[in-house]
Amino acid sequence: MSAIAAFMADKGHIVSGSDRAFDKNPNHPAFKTLKAKGINIAPHDGSGIDISFDFAVFSTAVEPDQPEYLKAKSLGIPIKTRPGYLSEIVSEFKTVAVAGTSGKSTTSGMLAFLMKRLGLKPNFIGGGRVKQFKTDTNPGNSITGNSDILVIEACESDGTIVNYKPEHSIILNLDLDHHSIDKTAMMFETLVKNTADKIVVNADDDNFKVRKPEAGSQKSEEKIITFSINRPSHYKAENIIYNPFSTDFSLKETKFSLPIPGSYNLYNALSCIALLSEIGIPLKAIADVLHEFSGIERRFDVHLNNGKKLVIDDYAHNPHKIDALMRTAKSLNNSVCYIFQPHGFAPTRMMKNEYIEAFTENLRASDHLILLPIFYAGGTVAKDISSKDLADGIMAKGKSAEVKDRNEVLKKLNEWDNYIVMGARDETLADFAKEIADKIRN
Repeated sequence: MSAIAAFMADKGHIVSGSDRAFDKNPNHPAFKTLKAKGINIAPHDGSGIDISFDFAVFSTAVEPDQPEYLKAKSLGIPIKTRPGYLSEIVSEFKTVAVAGTSGKSTTSGMLAFLMKRLGLKPNFIGGGRVKQFKTDTNPGNSITGNSDILVIEACESDGTIVNYKPEHSIILNLDLDHHSIDKTAMMFETLVKNTADKIVVNADDDNFKVRKPEAGSQKSEEKIITFSINRPSHYKAENIIYNPFSTDFSLKETKFSLPIPGSYNLYNALSCIALLSEIGIPLKAIADVLHEFSGIERRFDVHLNNGKKLVIDDYAHNPHKIDALMRTAKSLNNSVCYIFQPHGFAPTRMMKNEYIEAFTENLRASDHLILLPIFYAGGTVAKDISSKDLADGIMAKGKSAEVKDRNEVLKKLNEWDNYIVMGARDETLADFAKEIADKIRN
C-alpha cells in the first residue's frame, strides 16, 4: 500500500491514507516518510474519508467491517482492492511482472535499480524497500521515471495475479507459501498466457515447467527464456564462487560480481540479467552496474559483523526462504542462534510440517532455534496453533529449539555470538535485531 501511495503521489495525485499500525505506533518509519512526502495520514477510524475522494483502495488484509471501509461504502465512494488497483496501473505501462513464491521483492528491486542505472528511467512498485531508493520522502519501495516501463512485484497471495497483463514476466520459483503448489502453478500459467512478450523462467525449478505454446498460438517458444545454475538454459551461470557476503560468477564469458550472498540471490540476479539482455542491454553494461546494488531492507541485513560476533536480520518467513537462508548461513559460522517469528496463524497452520522439515534439515548440532510467539496483525482468525507446536515438532526430531518472548531473549544474549533474526510483516523485527547487535557489540 505504501508503494502505491508514494508512487501515485509522485505522479501528481492527491493521496490520503491510514493504517492501524500507525495508530499504535506514531513513530513508525513509514508514517514519517509518507507524511514528509505530503500524504495526509488520518486515524484509522473513518474520519479521513469524505465525499471528495474519487475512490478508496484497501489492502486485502482490511476486513469489510472496518470503519474506513464502511465509511467509503456509505458515501458511495468506489472501493478497490490494492491488487485490483495495481492491475489498472499495470495496464497503463509496458510492465515487467516479477512473480515467484520467493525472491520477488529482491528481484523486482534489483531490476528497477539496474534499469535506473542503465538509463532506462523505469517506474517501480515493489514490496521491499530498495536501500538505494530510500530518502526522507521515499520509503524505497517505489520510484517514478519518465519512461513507459514499470517493474512490479506480482504477488500470488490473493489470486489476483491472474488479472495482470504485462509486457514481460519473470517467474523465479514455485513452492508452498500462500496456496498449494498446484494452485499457485495454475496462477503462474495464467500469467504466462497473459504476458505479451518475454517470459523469463527458472530452468532449475522442479515444481514449475512452462508448457510449450500450442501449435498455431501467437506465443512462440522464442518468448520463453530460461536461466539456471545447474541445468542447461539460455542464461546459465558458470565459474561460481560463493563468498560469505557476495557471489562471483560468469555468464557467456562476461564476469559478474553480486554483492549479496547465496545461490538464491544468484538466481534473482540471473533472472534480471536474462530479461535485460533480451531487451537489448549488453551483458558488459549490466556487469558494470550489478556490483553497485546494495540490496533490500530486511534481506540479509547485517547489523553487526566485527569478526567475533554477527547479527543478521532477514525477511525469510516461508519454508523455502528459510531453507535458502540457512543454507547460506552455514558458510558464515560454525554455530548460529536463529530467532524466528512465524507470521499469522493461518499460514503457520498450513505450513507447519514444512516449517518443521526446513528447520530439522538445516539446524546443525551446534545451532539453536528460538521461536517467538506468532505475529498477529489483527482481524478475525482461529488461534488454534502456536510456536510451541513448531518447537515440539523440531525437538522431536532431535534438534535444539525453544519458545521465548523478546524480553527473555534479550536477557540471555551472552549464550551466543551469532544471531540471525527471521520473520515477515512485523516492522519491529528490524529494531529487535538492531537491539541485539547493540547489546552484544562489545
